[in-house]
Amino acid sequence: MRMIPAIPHGTHSQAEKKVFDQLRLAFQDDDTLTAYHSLNLTRHAYKRFGEIDFLICGGPGLFVLEVKGGGISCKNGIWYFTNRYGQVSESREGPFKQAESALHGLMHNLNANLPENTVSQLTIGYGVVFPDCEWQLSGAEWDPHTLADARDFRSFGPWLQRFFKYWRQKDSRSRLPDDAALKALKHYLRPEFEAVTPLYVLASEIEARVVALTDDQMSFVDVVAANPRVLCSGGAGTGKTFLAMELARRWTAQGLNVVLACHSPWLKCYLESRFSISGLKVSLVESVSTAASRLGLDYFDALIVDEGQDLFDMTSLDRLDAALKGGLNQGQWCIFYDKNNQAGLFGEPDREALEYLETCQPARVPLRTNCRNTRIILEKVQTLLNADMGLRGAGEGPKVRQHVARSKEESAGILVREIDEIVERGGLSQCSLTILAPHSFDCSSATLLPTPILKKIVILDEYSLRNFPPNGISFAEIANFKGLENEAVIVIDLIDPSKQKQNAFPIHYVAMSRPRAVLSMIFSDYI
Repeated sequence: MRMIPAIPHGTHSQAEKKVFDQLRLAFQDDDTLTAYHSLNLTRHAYKRFGEIDFLICGGPGLFVLEVKGGGISCKNGIWYFTNRYGQVSESREGPFKQAESALHGLMHNLNANLPENTVSQLTIGYGVVFPDCEWQLSGAEWDPHTLADARDFRSFGPWLQRFFKYWRQKDSRSRLPDDAALKALKHYLRPEFEAVTPLYVLASEIEARVVALTDDQMSFVDVVAANPRVLCSGGAGTGKTFLAMELARRWTAQGLNVVLACHSPWLKCYLESRFSISGLKVSLVESVSTAASRLGLDYFDALIVDEGQDLFDMTSLDRLDAALKGGLNQGQWCIFYDKNNQAGLFGEPDREALEYLETCQPARVPLRTNCRNTRIILEKVQTLLNADMGLRGAGEGPKVRQHVARSKEESAGILVREIDEIVERGGLSQCSLTILAPHSFDCSSATLLPTPILKKIVILDEYSLRNFPPNGISFAEIANFKGLENEAVIVIDLIDPSKQKQNAFPIHYVAMSRPRAVLSMIFSDYI
């Protein structure tokens, strides 16, 4: 079943989100059925059917579904609805009357705007879905065939088939509507249910999905916490830094002195500013022993490494070994690393270092769920770079925009239009946008931007990251932005990877995996 819009917009109703997901899964092989979720009508200039939660349209007919979540009861003709916070509201008009009146209002509108021979072909019906409760009452106001409670909701596809059949049997006509009638109906309905959605709306929806997917990673923390030594691998966006900080919370809660080591000064400053955990020290790898001494410690009780692929060399491992109780061979540690070739920015991994870590007999935990990037971004990275960044992604997301500039001036002109598209037209805040380039700002095409835009750009350094995102559009060199992210990213001054040799892979990989929702790429055909 096709969903319009592709993601549920602007609803705080968990029940509607549950129904949305179930409808999307139902009749997956039948693209003639369409389910319209009407909540985006609150942003549309013309609200014809705003009271309809879901409208299903297709061969079986036209059906209205009213959704009610939480606890529900009916006493003496008064309906009581209890939300997840225990708050109770009441109404004299029950959900069945609401669905029926919404259907009649819809049909009145269709009859006024579509040919009679189109509308007359449609079997129509309405139903109510209670996904959170079991409904065992009988009454004259409702027919059990039009009700799906929590038991029916567990097998929603089969219930929908019975629901369609029930209304078809009540219809004296036996034939299904023809293709022309369905095409006319969907053409009429779609503009009302699928207005153009601003980028900021898509980004906020994706952000909610990122939070939900990040919660999925918690099961991996339990595995990591149960083993003294762990190598945890995953592509960009699979939640490694989130897991590292959650593990730090758990270990410090046990009274352990924990150090989180990394290679990048930028990442160190970012983590220090974002996470304040008593008992945790964030340090560069070359300063780990010094950090322990300043705290009055001979060594740390436990070690966490983020972006570990940058530290797979014997010099770095020797430093970590000296600062850890029991050393790497007997101590408590977890190293999070990217199995893709991101480490190529700081040198190739030392095979001897990897072999040494293996002798410490660590447990291996792979991360497969991408909780940062949208599915669209994931597919673009995997297609262009053949990189594994995990599965699923944080929702569908807007399409990736890709341009080619034949001069530095043309690149700057395209950049102006992309900033306008994302910030001015798309509605994202300036601080949600980062421009990434392979070289410094002075060497980039961004220097040719018009003065009004240049005044809005903040060139990042390791200290400004303490207040990231800044009050403006940020700019950073790609290598320095490893481990970081933003809502939207414009990548400039890189050659199209399909025209470049393999040694260009790491910098493209880092750049393209930084955005959570919006990715724009301006490749250079003049370098």
